[in-house]
Amino acid sequence: MRLTVNLTTHCYDLWIEKGALSKLGVWITSLWERQKVAMITDKTVDEHYGFEVRKQLCTAGFEVVKFVISPGEISKSLQSAEDAYYFLAKHGLTRKDGILALGGGVVGDLAGFVASTYLRGIHFLQVPTTLLAQIDSSIGGKTAVNTRVAKNLVGSFAQPNGVLIDPDVLKTLEEKRVREGIAEIVKYAAIADVDLWKKLESYEDEWDLLAHAEEVIYACCEIKRQVVEEDEFDNGRRLILNFGHTIGHALEISAGFDTIAHGEGVALGMVQISKIAEQKGLMKKGITKSLIIMLKKFHLPVEFAPWEKEKLYQALMHDKKARGAKINIVLLEQIGKAKIYSVSIEKVKGYIK
Repeated sequence: MRLTVNLTTHCYDLWIEKGALSKLGVWITSLWERQKVAMITDKTVDEHYGFEVRKQLCTAGFEVVKFVISPGEISKSLQSAEDAYYFLAKHGLTRKDGILALGGGVVGDLAGFVASTYLRGIHFLQVPTTLLAQIDSSIGGKTAVNTRVAKNLVGSFAQPNGVLIDPDVLKTLEEKRVREGIAEIVKYAAIADVDLWKKLESYEDEWDLLAHAEEVIYACCEIKRQVVEEDEFDNGRRLILNFGHTIGHALEISAGFDTIAHGEGVALGMVQISKIAEQKGLMKKGITKSLIIMLKKFHLPVEFAPWEKEKLYQALMHDKKARGAKINIVLLEQIGKAKIYSVSIEKVKGYIK
């Protein structure tokens, strides 16, 4: 399965196919001339796929160097970016060379950010190895690192030259990582695809969903493609992709990165924002209950303690979706259709009570 992201100044393909990783050498030669490639990955992914990917790149005639980070959000930092810059400079990468991101969202975000800023920008490829990265973070060109103040506070828009998605690599994922990817799938269905929602209702559990991974991933990527093409720089409709993220990101940073996984934060955020919106008459009654039933089926959290309102509010103050004294939150008109609602920073306190 292939999808093409058509943007004003740049187009690239998403290749979604079981076993695609074994054809990476052929894929990269169709996109790049022989050059030096810095493979950025984490220790866990490197143990599973690093040797095979490097072998394919070398066989295809590329010179490969490898930069390995520790797994987890703690590595998505300005310090890691600086370490990567030093590594790239030490190995003599020029503007004619490129970066290959092999890993989940942390690796993809960091590698994309480094690629977009090293020498004012070099080209890069995404090879996502987690469900969350395959359906969301590897597509659309958002790159970022975290700071002590907020998640993804420092970043850039930089589109890859291509994205290779192999559902077979999900077999090596921990259960927790599978589930946090499913939280984003539930989000996609809730905001834009009632047919996908019905498919999710028909699956027994996360393992049944994984048996249909190719078609589910394709459905999510198609939504992301459409939204990114319409609003590449996140000023309009693309904001609907943030359903659950406003509170979710605040939970991640207030609880401490890696205490709450990103997908878990999104699940909690979707439930909380919907619950309060229903109470305020901004959403139809019953939508929150549908979300809770769906999330529970896939063993995702719907409640969190301790809920520290003041810490959450401070994190929300630095949310990237803020516009002046207001912040854009995403609500559901119905399952399969989202709307953007603007609320003052002060009033957003009411959404985390």
